Amino acid sequence: MTTQRVAIVTGAARGIGAEVARRLSSDGHAVAIFDLDEAACQVVADEINAAGGKAIGVGVDVADEVKVEAGVSRVAAELGEPTILVNNAGIIRDNMLFKMTLADWDSVMAVHLRGAFLMSREVQQYQTKAKWGRIVNLSSTSALGNRGQANYSAAKAGMQGFTKTLALELGPFGVTANAIAPGFIATDMTAATADRLGITFDQFKEAMAKEIPVRRVGEPADIAHAVSFYASEGAGFVSGQVLYVAGGPKD
Repeated sequence: MTTQRVAIVTGAARGIGAEVARRLSSDGHAVAIFDLDEAACQVVADEINAAGGKAIGVGVDVADEVKVEAGVSRVAAELGEPTILVNNAGIIRDNMLFKMTLADWDSVMAVHLRGAFLMSREVQQYQTKAKWGRIVNLSSTSALGNRGQANYSAAKAGMQGFTKTLALELGPFGVTANAIAPGFIATDMTAATADRLGITFDQFKEAMAKEIPVRRVGEPADIAHAVSFYASEGAGFVSGQVLYVAGGPKD
């Protein structure tokens, strides 16, 4: 029987994060839904609870040190000490380099890298005490470079280096750290990109699918399945890895 752990998933009010939270609940874990809007978090938590799981919604800005500390402490008090962390929170502020503002750069770095750092630093105290833990960081195929995403690409590449360092530092305490780098996933975020391009989301997905070897775009469930593996008991000898979930090979 699966041991019930307490998981925190950031950016989990919708999209990939929400699907990851549902999957971890179905795997038998209690789940804390972290996102900026606590009411939106609670919608996902209520869905999980109605399905027989155990979840709470917590409004947290992951780039805010005080709010991260308070949010994680609340999880420990209400659900139990967290030992699974999925750093999924992210934003995009796409623009070509010559048009990119300092705010565009700083906001993306703050949510992705500062957020993952603050969350991991806070949760590791429970993981190292338990001598067991799983950290899963969301990177992206954009880490390999993507036109118009200097900020996002740098942040997602940074997530990979951060992950490998966590694996080295926390491994002796029974804690693994791995990253998942999604390719094109059908979410509200990619739908917004279609809007900016002036085409329908279906047209955008169809065009993207033609460039993907398996000839379809990814779904949030594809990422949730990979997270489920990394968070499992059986993945204890897998750490410091980056898994590209992109429908084909990436360099």
